Amino acid sequence: MLSVALPKGRLGDQVFSMLEQAGYGGANPVKGSRRLVVEDKAAGIRYFLVKPSDVAIYVLHGAADVGVVGKDILLETTPDIYELLDLNIGVCRMAVAGLPNATFCRQALRVATKYPNIAKSYFDAQSREIQLIALNGSIELAPLVGLSDVIVDIVETGSTLKANHLKVLEEIMPISARLISNIASYKFKAQAIQAMQDALAREANKKGEGTK
Repeated sequence: MLSVALPKGRLGDQVFSMLEQAGYGGANPVKGSRRLVVEDKAAGIRYFLVKPSDVAIYVLHGAADVGVVGKDILLETTPDIYELLDLNIGVCRMAVAGLPNATFCRQALRVATKYPNIAKSYFDAQSREIQLIALNGSIELAPLVGLSDVIVDIVETGSTLKANHLKVLEEIMPISARLISNIASYKFKAQAIQAMQDALAREANKKGEGTK
């Protein structure tokens, strides 16, 4: 069977909807069940749900043959996997944000983030000296209480920033969900993985055309 790691949450809903449209429906592990593993024996597919940040780990170690993960996680953790396809879902952006009057004149800019590697690479490319402050949640709070000058985080609609009187100061890169594969699986289950990739590519193209 082809094992597919899906992210829990809203992205998982979008991914499974896309799989259904691509002809990979069967039992839906995302809705209406507490089961973490669902098999569609007729289609030869096994789905399981994991925390979004763990998808690449399951794929890397071969517990899953393929998975869907945000580009942000791939850039932050650089797992040794194959990135096969941009699915054109979960679209957002990685950005530097802060108070409207945030200053970049400080000798060592204090940057709060859940993405230290992405932040470091971005500011290193600009030869900016920074002090990284690693946080796991409520990133928007950091500049409000003086913990940091700016934050580096995912921005989707910008409503959370606006509600906290923050704004995007610099855009780093666009982010979206990607189909990834285990390296060995891509060799030994090439036909099944390629078929899924081709089917999802058709759906991704439709979504890409719909956003133009």
